[in-house]
Amino acid sequence: MTLSQELHQSAIDNCAREPIKIPGSIQPQGFLLVIDEATMTIAQVSANVTHWLRLAPETLIGAPLTRVFDDCQHLLARLAALPEDDQNPFHVGDVRFLEGDRAGLPTAMMVHRHDQVLIAEFEPSSDMTSAYGNVYPLMRTFISQMEESESIDALCQRSASEVKRITGFGRVKAYRFDADGSGWVNAEIADADYPSYLGLSFPASDIPSQARALYLANRIRVIEDANYQPSPLVPVNNPVTGAPLDLSFATLRSVSPVHLQYMRNMQTLASMSISIVVRGQLWGLISCHHATPRSVSFQTRTACELLGSVLSLQIETKEAQARTQRMLSLRRQIVQMLAAMADLDSVIGGLRSMPDVLLAFVDATGAAVISESTVDVYGETPDREEIKALTQWLSQRETHEVFQSDNVGRDIPELPQLAQSVSGVLAMAISELHSNYIIWFRPEQTRVVNWAGKPEKAVSDDGSLSPRHSFAQWQETVRGYSRPWDDLDTEGVVELRAAVLGIVLRKAEEMASLAEELKKSNKELEAFSYSVSHDLRAPLRHIAGYAELLGDIEGSKLSDRGVRFLENIGESARFAGTLVDNLLSFSQMGRSAMRYSQVDLNAMVDAIRKEMQPDYEGRDLRWSVPEPLPVVIADAAFLHLAMRNLLSNAIKYTRNQTAAVIEIGSYEEDGKVVVYIRDNGVGFDMNYAGKLFGVFQRLHRMEEFEGTGIGLASVRRIIERHDGSVWANSQLGQGATFYFALPKRSLTVTL
Repeated sequence: MTLSQELHQSAIDNCAREPIKIPGSIQPQGFLLVIDEATMTIAQVSANVTHWLRLAPETLIGAPLTRVFDDCQHLLARLAALPEDDQNPFHVGDVRFLEGDRAGLPTAMMVHRHDQVLIAEFEPSSDMTSAYGNVYPLMRTFISQMEESESIDALCQRSASEVKRITGFGRVKAYRFDADGSGWVNAEIADADYPSYLGLSFPASDIPSQARALYLANRIRVIEDANYQPSPLVPVNNPVTGAPLDLSFATLRSVSPVHLQYMRNMQTLASMSISIVVRGQLWGLISCHHATPRSVSFQTRTACELLGSVLSLQIETKEAQARTQRMLSLRRQIVQMLAAMADLDSVIGGLRSMPDVLLAFVDATGAAVISESTVDVYGETPDREEIKALTQWLSQRETHEVFQSDNVGRDIPELPQLAQSVSGVLAMAISELHSNYIIWFRPEQTRVVNWAGKPEKAVSDDGSLSPRHSFAQWQETVRGYSRPWDDLDTEGVVELRAAVLGIVLRKAEEMASLAEELKKSNKELEAFSYSVSHDLRAPLRHIAGYAELLGDIEGSKLSDRGVRFLENIGESARFAGTLVDNLLSFSQMGRSAMRYSQVDLNAMVDAIRKEMQPDYEGRDLRWSVPEPLPVVIADAAFLHLAMRNLLSNAIKYTRNQTAAVIEIGSYEEDGKVVVYIRDNGVGFDMNYAGKLFGVFQRLHRMEEFEGTGIGLASVRRIIERHDGSVWANSQLGQGATFYFALPKRSLTVTL
């Protein structure tokens, strides 16, 4: 940050700390008395009582009210009846003083209870009957003309016209605050010799945060003359609290010198502001300007404050109606998407079937649905690599709350490429465990802002902010922003997320229940398989043995046909015995405990090749091991069986090749050791790859290649018991490659 920027920021910070609630003085169009309610004596006064009452301030300090006011008992009764919880000035009526220039003259008195005292403000009395006689018809007409179909901007325009009619100010405008605090003039009525600000914007810095807080607490403020000389309080501090008197709710409260200079720069010597408060927040202001000093009576201020309250309620009602209609629309769309998910029994499938609803849900131009295995895109979106990078960025956040940005270049600087394709992102996680997201996108929406003068403020020699001197239209082109996401966008997305997570949770519970039932069934099936295969081994061996014995003893007595039948019986019995042995081995795999140790795959492959040498004796079979195989942590016996099955298949399915080639290799990926066995045999059709590792599943005829259909099922069970995975790739006539992946383990942990 440069020195100039540091000075400018320091000036802004100083302005934000200005004690505007405790200025220590008042505007001089009236005077002020602070009353100690416990003793009903005067504790503090404004110095201009000398002008109004021809009394020195010191003569009033400590004086009882009975010494100051005529008909004091009646006044004390009215003060006792003040509302306890209302801090706004309350008109207790006209009073008469016993001494001074206003002795015997009616003076309007407004009182409010604050800062542990009664703060009484006085100004010349006006004809209440005449004032209210004029104001009431105006207010009645204003309220009666309200229409349900009237837009908020039209309502603000009519309000500005009524305020101008009531007050006579030269220019009255209404402006509403944006999300960033800047104000936009959406209504105005002005005399011919006043410049128009309709459609222009005012920067947020024009109204510091502490001033906004006062606008929210005190709904009306008047400055009758920007050139006034403030009247200090005597004494400076509130005698009850020992601190400066808090004048937050005082009508006569003195204002910041910076603001007075701002008014003079705008060629405005009198002003009045009426707060528009919606749902407890400062929504906007009705701002009145006059080129010359102008007084505003208490009755007129009261009428304007009432009009501001009615306007606030009307805006709140209209926004609530619009909000309700929008929320109903969002919920209808949520129901549509949930119904599609239920029909297809899939969150992703349901969204895939309703892309238009998904986009219209938050009025986005593009959307992406990201699951563990897919990235579905709809409408105008960044490319898939950028979406994956955004998903990775979202998954690293500490919270699963909805993320929103109308300027990704500002909010996600880690992904500069993303800002070149979109400016707005709204994302929600649809899983608590995985990086599954729905992300909506909005494009950049370049806009031109017409400011009432260049919004930057200068810094004076003393380090304070100096208000701008020109309020002529100044254009700024704003880039990098999308149309902002509003609260209802976020609220709708939160509701959708809750519904989707409910579906996912319910589905997970159903799957868990099915998995538990399947686990029980598998255990029962394993027990049954073990029992049946164990019990069948002996009878099948007997059949095979007796068939062979019968052939040896009685074979010469049998016909050729009988001998052939006997040989078929023996072959079938031996095949059935092999099948039962394999089935028994398969069932034992799920029952036996795992015994982990270091397994050298090089030594294991060499041993299996020697074991199986008789199976490829006399064939041109070439073994290829491009690089040494790793040492893994596994159950040596089980892994030996899995590797033997895979190598046996490679030998078997390459036997029709003139020169068979079997390659065994390995690599590391995602923290796992992947081993592959590649051959140049007959291969298989990938359309049936899903059946490959099932029990009794065969992709070739028995007449072509013998086998029981249990070998690959055994491989899968063995690898899965190691917390690994197995898969295969092939093309008919061009060989096959079988893979299995084992997690990298530490022997000390697994033992």
